[in-house]
Amino acid sequence: MYTFKVAFNRRLILVDIENIVGGGVSLASQVRAAQTAIESVVTPRPHDQVVLACGRFSVDTVGFEWQGSRRLRVRSGINGADLKLLDVLDTEHVGERFTEVVLVSGDGIFADSISRLALANGTNTTVVSRPEACSRRLRMAARNVLTLDFDPNASLEAA
Repeated sequence: MYTFKVAFNRRLILVDIENIVGGGVSLASQVRAAQTAIESVVTPRPHDQVVLACGRFSVDTVGFEWQGSRRLRVRSGINGADLKLLDVLDTEHVGERFTEVVLVSGDGIFADSISRLALANGTNTTVVSRPEACSRRLRMAARNVLTLDFDPNASLEAA
């Protein structure tokens, strides 16, 4: 068993980009608009680790268009991106390596993992989501909930 010590305030930001844009990502404008909206709520810091997840049909656009360093996780199928982010939360000793976890998604599938991080490890957990796309279970599981001002249709019209 590995034991990690957090040297300073490290933050993990997990982004389910398809949840934010309301489906598959096929346009550069969708990625740019989503990243701008996310960064207006979660100001990037130098030592943040960003993990993006999406389905295989979105991977090229997301991978090429997201600006800055990040890990990209890909999985096809129903809840594919969610399952990749859950894998990070549940298998990578997140509570021991990070003092803060920010989840950019509204999917209720994350509620148990987010709650467990906050309760078992004392990790500061924040959910960032469009208000209409955030499950009640997830809102209740996180210590903080921030509203993402993002209209999925606006990035399509701008293209």
